[in-house]
Parts: sequence; C-alpha cells; structure tokens
Amino acid sequence: MHELLRALRRTPDRVLHTRRRGAALANIRARNQPSSVLVLCHGNICRSPFAAAVLDRELAGQGTAVVSAGFIGPGRPSPLEAQLEAQHLGVDLSLHRSQLVTDQLVRNAAVVVTMDAQQARAVVETFGKPRADVVLLGDFDPEPVRTRTIADPIDQPADVYRRVYARIERCAQALASAITETPAPSDRP
Repeated sequence: MHELLRALRRTPDRVLHTRRRGAALANIRARNQPSSVLVLCHGNICRSPFAAAVLDRELAGQGTAVVSAGFIGPGRPSPLEAQLEAQHLGVDLSLHRSQLVTDQLVRNAAVVVTMDAQQARAVVETFGKPRADVVLLGDFDPEPVRTRTIADPIDQPADVYRRVYARIERCAQALASAITETPAPSDRP
C-alpha cells in the first residue's frame, strides 16, 4: 500500500515532466547568457557542489561564474562517499567546504538552480528572487523521471551517490547546453 501511495504521489511529476522540461529550456534559452549561476541544495556538501562543478566544467570559457551554497551548516567538507563517486566522474570535491546561501549570493546570481520545489519556493519567498530566475535542476533531465526532485544521497551507499550524480550530470549538461545556445534576436528579453 505504501508503494502504491508513493507512486501516485509522483504521478504528476512523471506526467508533467515533458512540459516542465520544455518550459525550463525555453526560460533559459530566452535569456542572454547569464553572468552567474548559483546552485543550491540543503547542506551544500553533496548535490550542489557536484552540480556546480559540472556546470562550471561545461561552461568553461563562456564567461559564466558558477557557485554553490546551502541552507545549513557552513564550513563542512563533502562526505568521503560523495568525494569518491564525484571523482569517478572527473569532479574533485576534496577541497570543497559548504557555504550558507546569503542575500548577496542570491542577488548576484542571474539564475538560481535548486534541487527541489521547496528550495525554489524558499529562494523566492525568503530572498525575493523572481520565480522566473529560479529553476529546478531535475526539470532539465532529458530522460523520463519519477520525480523532479534530485534525491539527497547523504548517508546512503555508494550506488545511490552514483545514480544521483549521473542524474545531476545529465541535467547540468542539458542546462549548460541551453545556456550556451544563442537566442534569436526576436527571442531576447
């Protein structure tokens, strides 16, 4: 019964994914290339630093600064499991230390990327960022999804990190590709 309820709860995300993905891509493609991107997750030790590193790698030489932050616990390193799995994908998290999201970080970001809808709402409600400037990373997934939320792998085994990081990498690559596409002159804001 529990599995059935969970599956029903996720039905809207599965059904709406194609539409949400199209809207997220259109939002990014309609902009001039952002000068900065802020990637957020809860603690800034697993998901957001990995996503920021992938985005930074994909946007290298494009003039877009990428930073990450979280809502709790500054100064913490990424867990060893996170570091090891990230390393398999060419990302070094060994020197990363978490930082708190601040008004200035949000204000300076042209685009804020979150891991779930609750974080997106918090950015809009707490920091006053326009909703159009806040995107969910999971909405960029080119594959069918069970949920738009990027799962938090903290305290999970290596295979969970592997799956989460593979999804983050897919989504970040799709986002970076949309960022670097030049909008047609009539599409520019």
